[in-house]
Amino acid sequence: MQATLTLSGKHVQIQSGGQISNELATIFFRCSEPNGQGKQLQILISPKTEVYLQHVSIDFEYDYTSAQSIFCNGFQSWSESREYAPSERIPTLKWFARSLMKYYGDAHFQEISRKKGYFHSWTYSYVRRPNGHLFFIGSLNEANGFTWFGHDLKRGVMSIHKDCIGLKVQEPFIVLDVLIIEGTEAAVFNAWFSALKLPASIAPRATGWTSWYNYYTNISEATLLKNLAAQALIPVEQQAALHFFQIDDGYQTRVGDWLNLKPSFPNGMAAVANRIHHAGSKAGIWIAPFICEQKSMLFQEHPEWLLRDDFGAPVRAGWNPLWSGWFYTLDFYNEAFREGYLRPILEKMLLEWKFDLLKLDFLYAVCILPRPGKPRGMIMREAMQWLREVAGEKRLLGCGVPLGSAFGLVDYCRIGADIHLSWEHRLLRFLGNRERVSTLLALRTTLGRWRLDGKVWRNDPDVFLLRRHNLRLTERQQRTILLINALCGGLLFTSDELDLYTPAQWETATLGFELLSAQVQSIEYRDSDLYFLTFLQHGQTRHALCNLNGHAKSISVAGQIIRLQPFDFQFLTP
Repeated sequence: MQATLTLSGKHVQIQSGGQISNELATIFFRCSEPNGQGKQLQILISPKTEVYLQHVSIDFEYDYTSAQSIFCNGFQSWSESREYAPSERIPTLKWFARSLMKYYGDAHFQEISRKKGYFHSWTYSYVRRPNGHLFFIGSLNEANGFTWFGHDLKRGVMSIHKDCIGLKVQEPFIVLDVLIIEGTEAAVFNAWFSALKLPASIAPRATGWTSWYNYYTNISEATLLKNLAAQALIPVEQQAALHFFQIDDGYQTRVGDWLNLKPSFPNGMAAVANRIHHAGSKAGIWIAPFICEQKSMLFQEHPEWLLRDDFGAPVRAGWNPLWSGWFYTLDFYNEAFREGYLRPILEKMLLEWKFDLLKLDFLYAVCILPRPGKPRGMIMREAMQWLREVAGEKRLLGCGVPLGSAFGLVDYCRIGADIHLSWEHRLLRFLGNRERVSTLLALRTTLGRWRLDGKVWRNDPDVFLLRRHNLRLTERQQRTILLINALCGGLLFTSDELDLYTPAQWETATLGFELLSAQVQSIEYRDSDLYFLTFLQHGQTRHALCNLNGHAKSISVAGQIIRLQPFDFQFLTP
C-alpha cells in the first residue's frame, strides 16, 4: 500500500508501515491488526510547524475479476446506496441540472471520477464475492473530514481518500483511520461497529404519524387535530415503545422564520404539542436549521448570517418549488446566528412548546463549503455535535445528512430518499439525480443500509401509505413498501388518515406493525432489484423475497422455482 499526501503544497509518498520526515512534519503510515481481525490503517501527522492538508489518499491493488457486486454508500441520507454489478455505472447528474441539484449529493466533489468502471462510496464500502464473503472497508473517524473509497475496476486499484481541503494541523493528529476486514457479512459489520466505539444506548423502535406525505406544506391546526384523533384507532398492542405524532414542514410562514406561525395555527404550537401529549403520543416537529428561503425575513434582515463563497455571493443549497424557489445556507460559525438566533429557537421548541422530537432536515447544507482550518466533514460533525448538545435528552431524527457525521449523535436517521406518490419520478431519474424523490430509490437504499439499524441509531426508512386517494401506488406496491420498511427500520411512520382505513387496509397495516419487532439476519441481492431476506420473528427463522422491478421474475430457492409478480413481496413457508 502507498499513501500520497499534499501538505502546504508539498507532495509526499509513504509506504505502509513506514514513516517519512521533512521540514513540515513527520508522517507515519501505521498498519495494525486490532484483536486479530482485519487491518487498521492510520496516517498520523506530527507537524513541525502549522501545515494545511490538501490531499490524503491510499492506493493498493485489488483483483475485481471475481467481484459479484460492489456496495456504494451515497453521500447523504437521500443518496442512492446499493450493491452495483461490475457492469453497471453510478448515475451522473446531467450538466444542465447541476446548478439546481449539485449540492444535494456529491456532484460538486470534482475530484471523484465519473467514468464507467469506477465506483465510489462514502464512509464504508464492500466487495461481495461469489462465496458470499465481503471484502469490507470502513472509516473509523469521520470527525475530521469525510472519507470516501474508490473502486477502479479497469486498473484493479482500490483507493481510500480523505476530503481534507481546509484542514489545518498544529499538533500530532490522526488524519485517516480505516478498518479493512474480510469475512461473512455479519462478522465484518460486527467488527466495524465494535471498532467505531459508539455510545451503547440506542433509541427504542417507534411508530407514528407525520403530516408530510398527505398534506405537504398545506397543514393547519384543525387538520392535525383531526388526524390526531384518528390515532386512537391504532390498538395499543400494535404501537411500539414510542409513538410519535410529528408535524412536518408547513407550520411556519417561511423556511428560516421558525417562530412566525401561519394563521392556520391560532392557538400556537405549545397548545398543539399539549393536545398530542394528552392523546398519549410524543410530539415531533420539523425544522431545517441551517437553511432559509429567499423570501424569509431572516434572508432579508440578516444577510450577514448567510454563508458566502469566495466571490462574496450567498451559497445556494438547492431549489424547492414548494417554497419560494432558491434556498440558502446559513453560516454555522456565525455566533450571532448560531447562539443568538438558532439556539433560542430550538430551546423554545423543546422547553417551552415541549416537543419531544426534532426532525432535523437538509443538514447537508451546513458543510457545502470548507473554511480555513476546517474541511467539510469536520464542519458537518461539529454542527451535529452542537445540535446534540442543544437537544440534551430529547430525541433527534436526522435527515439529509452525510451518515458517518451523524453516527451516535441522533436517535433516528433517514436512510433513504423521500418516497414518491408513484413508484418513480421519471424526470429526476432522467436528470441523474441520486437524491431524487422516488419510491424505488428509497426502497433500494433502505435494503442497502439495513445493517445500520440498532447499531449507530434506529433507521428511518420513510413512510408507508395504504390510502386509496391522493396516491398513484398500486396495492401491491403499497404492501411491499410497508413490509420492507417494517423489517429494515426502527421507525414506522405513515401519513394516512387512519379513520378512512377499510378492514383490509387495517389487516395489511397490522402485518407491518407485527414485523417491526423482527430482526433481519441477512438480505441477499440476487438480481436487478430482486432480494432474498432472512429474519427472526418470535424466535423463528423466516424467509421472504421481494421484487422491486416492473417485470415478473423467477428465482430458485432450495431447488424450487418461485415466480414473483412486479413489485411483489412474498413470505416463504418454512
